Amino acid sequence: MSSALPNRSAEPRMSDYDAEKAGFRLEVPEVFNPVLDIVESWAAEAPDDLALVSLDGSGGVVAEQTVADLARESRRAARAFAGAGIGKGDRVFIMLPRVPAWYSAMLGAIRIGAVVMPAPNMLTPRDIGYRVKTSGASVAITDASGAGRVDAVEDGLDSLRLRIAWRGGGEGWEDFDAMLDAAGDGETPADPTVAGDPMIIFFTSGTVSYPKMVQQPASYGLGHATTARFWHDLRPGDRHWTVSDTGWAKAAWGGLFGQWHERATVVQVALGKPDADTVMGIVAGAEITSFCAPPTLYRLLVQGDFGKHDLSRLRHCTSAGEPLNPEVIRAWADGTEGLTVYDGYGQSETVAMAANYRCLPVRPGSMGKPVPGWDVDVFDDEGVRCPDDVVGNIAVRLDRARPVGLFDEYLGDDDANAKSFRNGLYYSGDKAWRDGDGYLWFEGRDDDVITSSAYRIGPFEVESALVEHEAVMEAAVVGKDDPERTQIVCAFVILTAGREGDAELAKELQDFAKNLTAPYKYPREIHFVDELPKTISGKIRRSELRDRLRSGDFD
Repeated sequence: MSSALPNRSAEPRMSDYDAEKAGFRLEVPEVFNPVLDIVESWAAEAPDDLALVSLDGSGGVVAEQTVADLARESRRAARAFAGAGIGKGDRVFIMLPRVPAWYSAMLGAIRIGAVVMPAPNMLTPRDIGYRVKTSGASVAITDASGAGRVDAVEDGLDSLRLRIAWRGGGEGWEDFDAMLDAAGDGETPADPTVAGDPMIIFFTSGTVSYPKMVQQPASYGLGHATTARFWHDLRPGDRHWTVSDTGWAKAAWGGLFGQWHERATVVQVALGKPDADTVMGIVAGAEITSFCAPPTLYRLLVQGDFGKHDLSRLRHCTSAGEPLNPEVIRAWADGTEGLTVYDGYGQSETVAMAANYRCLPVRPGSMGKPVPGWDVDVFDDEGVRCPDDVVGNIAVRLDRARPVGLFDEYLGDDDANAKSFRNGLYYSGDKAWRDGDGYLWFEGRDDDVITSSAYRIGPFEVESALVEHEAVMEAAVVGKDDPERTQIVCAFVILTAGREGDAELAKELQDFAKNLTAPYKYPREIHFVDELPKTISGKIRRSELRDRLRSGDFD
């Protein structure tokens, strides 16, 4: 197996941002399938290259698969699925943990043109019923635990004609491994997909409303080449670990086609509840060179003991999901002897569309600049580009070229499509402002921005100020309805170990935030909590905090 390990001195993959931004274009063939055009092409050229490493929760090796192994597994699964009557366009619900079987199922289904719907492993029977019923899925693939939850769904599964379980599902379930063994390797069904054929359906994280169905076409598999090349800074031989459940869109960002397009090895870890020592131990032991994690995990890691682990192989670190606070970026650099965390921005509806890069100075707290191939900017509601330093809508221009990796539509939601696609733009639903050098600065979701005494306040700035205080582990800021000011800034704070919240500390944090931001931005209420409500992808559900305030839970 080939897996050279680059070091920290490697030159940035992108050396001149302006030149790359001006000239880069992804060319997608009309007939395109990422399993054939990325995985099989790589396997034909360098079959022994290491493509996938699967680890258990402590970092032990479960499996190491070359790209030839992956290609072979995709053929076996494709033959098994076709033999079971699964065909092009069928919607396949896949809820499997971070194990090699997830890749077999995903690649086999995509190979024959089925539409995969990856699902987080924490879904309840109610969640499962909603997704299957709303999508009309005809196939479910899961493990023994998932099979029990599927069986517990009382109604709404009329469309489901085939149930497949990996390692035990009981009565009514086909055995996944047995299906693959019976199918064997060989010729697979030849019904070619074109770049615009539907390939994957994600359900949005639901920070504001119930999850919507995001349909991505086959070209999406190529779209993440820019994520891997420009943001993850990958090159052949890298070992990349994105900490993500297999059901999140982030799993596709960090482990499905983009990294393989750049000939890097994907590492997946069956991680349980993370702790700093375990995560840094895996980074060291698995010789990870490129690491991507959500902000909540970085906030945990900087509390750990960096001196216990040899992180010298690690050369590039990234974060996305929500903006990463500047104080955490500084603490990570101190602990890793100079490594910067490069924040990136995107959605289930897109690939990475703005990011920080090694070839540009990082401005802590900024989401960086548009990814080459993406025309991202700040616009008002009428489609007019906002001046510098003015908060507006993060939107993508579509009149010049539609970027590869932008979703087709929200399935079955005409209102959401009309709101998102207008004025020749795709409106992301997020707010930001642009500085004089073209860096973008996240303000929050449309519904998260706080209006107080005619001022508009982005929650992220206040959260970033609070987490700079030594007593604060994590913070969430929302607007609380107020008859005099419209809203007041209200903060929910998780304290670091050994600290207790009281009125004195609340006053100290208020003064601290006031001095770091502006007097009108400080939180007039602070509530000390043990945890924050989050989506299954780890994003803070500020809408739930607002609802709890309105119901009087914190009076």
